[in-house]
Amino acid sequence: MTRLFNDPAAFADEALEGFTAAHRRWVRPVTGGVVRATATPAGQVAVVIGGGSGHYPAFSGLVGRGLAHGAAVGNVFASPSARQIHSVATAAHAGGGVLLMYGNYAGDVLHFGQAAERLAADGIETRTFAVADDISSAGPEESAKRRGIAGDLPVFKAAAAAAEQGLPLEEVLRVAERAGARTRSFGIAFSGCTLPGADHPLFTVPAARMAVGLGIHGEPGIGEEALPTADEAARLLVETLLKELPEDVADPAGQRAAVILNGLGSVKYEELFVVYRRVAALLGDAGVEIVDPEVGELVTSFDMAGISLTLTWLDDRLEELWRAPADTPAYRKGALDAAEPDLDRAPVTAAGQDTAVPAAPVVPAASDASRRAAGTVLAALDAVARVVDAHADELGRIDAVAGDGDHGIGMRRGSTAAHRAAADAHGLGAGAGTVLTRAADAWADKAGGTSGALWGTILRSLGTALGDREAPDAARVAEGVTEASAAVRQLGGAEVGDKTMVDVLVPFADALAAATGEGLPLADAWDRAATTATAAAAGTADLLPRRGRARPHAEKSLGTPDAGAHSLALITRAVHGALLDHH
Repeated sequence: MTRLFNDPAAFADEALEGFTAAHRRWVRPVTGGVVRATATPAGQVAVVIGGGSGHYPAFSGLVGRGLAHGAAVGNVFASPSARQIHSVATAAHAGGGVLLMYGNYAGDVLHFGQAAERLAADGIETRTFAVADDISSAGPEESAKRRGIAGDLPVFKAAAAAAEQGLPLEEVLRVAERAGARTRSFGIAFSGCTLPGADHPLFTVPAARMAVGLGIHGEPGIGEEALPTADEAARLLVETLLKELPEDVADPAGQRAAVILNGLGSVKYEELFVVYRRVAALLGDAGVEIVDPEVGELVTSFDMAGISLTLTWLDDRLEELWRAPADTPAYRKGALDAAEPDLDRAPVTAAGQDTAVPAAPVVPAASDASRRAAGTVLAALDAVARVVDAHADELGRIDAVAGDGDHGIGMRRGSTAAHRAAADAHGLGAGAGTVLTRAADAWADKAGGTSGALWGTILRSLGTALGDREAPDAARVAEGVTEASAAVRQLGGAEVGDKTMVDVLVPFADALAAATGEGLPLADAWDRAATTATAAAAGTADLLPRRGRARPHAEKSLGTPDAGAHSLALITRAVHGALLDHH
């Protein structure tokens, strides 16, 4: 378990602060993560990686020459927000465009995609690439749905080495695609991980058993087997990966491969070496030439006891890039000339913060009616934060049935931050629209993950609909909820029946629109719609998930409602109470 922490909610921020203080030779802090402390040649493509905390050395430990130009760092097991990614990418950009790279998880796909749109709007040419190497999370026919695990490293490195050679953005992207298509990983675990402040692991493995095909966010494995010897574990890993070769590799004999035996957090290095001796022998027996193998902790999951094996099948070009030198806090290879410091950047204080004084916060002008409505919005967000806090443990338990169990934690972080940001904006005299949009940014930033992106979208859609000039009536609120429903479906790609929050959001929005269309006052219309939401959330227990981290464990979730759907239903009922008090 994680023993050394202060406030669990501040763990990721404090860890990043300590990391930057310890590694000033390689990195400097920026809002949302870190970038290289050394100068990047003008016109070079910037490779910006990222994901949640809890996986060190991924992602911040891989920033430096020969590897990433920057890393956006989210909260524990939660993707960084679009705003954080945008900040890091802007700081890393050297004029050659940006390639955003991340593991293939719904929250990362949403946030990095949004960040790419914002960067493009700023005139920065941007491409994205999601690593999807975990063969246990989807079959070959659905490889685009696979998770990204330890295969992140060879794919990141190939793209970054290509960027160091001065290749243009489209060619760097093609290198990433080639490396990704030739990378496969598979993992096993003997115990789950425990998040800071938690008193139990996200999943457990029975004694004398192992979980097979686990994720790196505390997701349980897709099956269990008897606890193996080291040699038996090596055979399982190697034979499983050799069963699925890239399309242009007919036989492993005579092929070259970059090999990574990765420890997930609490398997000791000596144990890894015992396993690797057999991995190397088995690959040799299959005729595979191992190129620059890596044995150690490269993509972890806090204190999870587990290992994974990654094979990247090399051609001449990929081998050149895999062997290329790199110098980062956690990954070094070969030799590089002395680095030039980046003197054009603002200096940082001992606490790791830019010395520039931030401008005082300002809010757009608002009408008196909108400012009064903002008071109701603030009360509603307070009710949201309180109901989420009261049910956070329950939401985590529901999420842990087939997912990673962090839904309650993420919702608590997001709703608390949203209420705080809304209170600050309200105190400055903001209207209802601005209060909601400030809350949207705060929720996305602090929660991260899929829920952060979706709740940020919901609040922003509502804020846009309400605006700061007029007193919002029931019809305008219903219109905003309808727009939020459409925006969430467009952003996440889910529809009713996929076992997500959409299964509640769509019927709630439809019921609210119908009730306000009948002329009901907002509180009464919201009451009717909240009742619909509660029933819809309960109905998700009968569905099988078709999206998100629960999808590989679909059968396990049957009989349990979707955590995101359940939290949305709780929130709609809590907001009704605030509306009654302020109507």
